[in-house]
Amino acid sequence: MQYDDQIKNRVKRIEGQLRGVLRMMEQQDNCKDVITQLSAARTAIDRAIGVIVSANLVECVQKAGQNGEDTESLVKEAVNLLVKSR
Repeated sequence: MQYDDQIKNRVKRIEGQLRGVLRMMEQQDNCKDVITQLSAARTAIDRAIGVIVSANLVECVQKAGQNGEDTESLVKEAVNLLVKSR
């Protein structure tokens, strides 16, 4: 699978969020603020996972369909990846 600039930028934003959390911790910021930022980072990671899995699923199903293969197992595998990521 090719990872386009959009998904790479999404991960870079997450990296920036986590650096910000570390900075907040070093500055002894309020626990509530740190948790809020960590929660935002987790949500961003979950969304990135969803984007990657869905893009990969589309690509795999298209290839399988062209080759006359069964796509049901690919869909199940994608769902399992999403479930495991939670």
